[in-house]
Amino acid sequence: MLKIGVMAKDNKKIPGHVGIIPDGNRRWAKSHGLQAIQGHERGFRQVKEIADKAFDLGVEVLSIWGFSTENWDRNQVEIDYLMSKFVQLIKEESVKLNEKNIKLIVSGRRDRLPIDLVKAIETAETLTVSNSAGTVNLCLDYGGRQELLETVNKLLKQKKSEVTFEDIVTNLYHQLPDLDLIIRTSGEQRLSGFMPWQGVYSELLFIDKHWPEFGPDDLAAAVLEYGRRERRFGGD
Repeated sequence: MLKIGVMAKDNKKIPGHVGIIPDGNRRWAKSHGLQAIQGHERGFRQVKEIADKAFDLGVEVLSIWGFSTENWDRNQVEIDYLMSKFVQLIKEESVKLNEKNIKLIVSGRRDRLPIDLVKAIETAETLTVSNSAGTVNLCLDYGGRQELLETVNKLLKQKKSEVTFEDIVTNLYHQLPDLDLIIRTSGEQRLSGFMPWQGVYSELLFIDKHWPEFGPDDLAAAVLEYGRRERRFGGD
């Protein structure tokens, strides 16, 4: 079973599980005189580059927040564009990830996603289910409170007399190791509900660059900064 609060074991202090809140696509586009959709287009390209770099560095699990439960409040044109791009991204990248023995999973609600996106997710997860060289966890229609709410409701249906840490872990969207490092781009210094259970002891790194400007070298620098930190998990 998974243990709570276990740090990455790599002697080089490489974070085993990295979470990314890729903020700033629209602000980057505005600063360059472009439309918001053009910022998202650039942002999707960055996801591919950063994922490749993460596994090259030795990261085992990469969680990326692609679409939050609050993002439904955006205009419908932008939402439709993002949904279509996620379908394309998942179809194309699942094949490439499978060739590299990397698993693709998606965390979040699926009942509000377009049917073609849900089918793409199910196909990708089935294709890569047995892969063991790493995991990409794409968070779509994801909110930390929503995940915990769904977990509580699952446990209520099981009619347990007492709930343990392991019960919660095994009823989250996926059984993932705790986050070692969370990176948020675009200068915002908050987590906005990103994986609150898994990130309770995560190191936090807030980057001023907008997501379309955050490249592989920036990820390498973030991992290096992580290696400089001493993690105590509430101890001395």
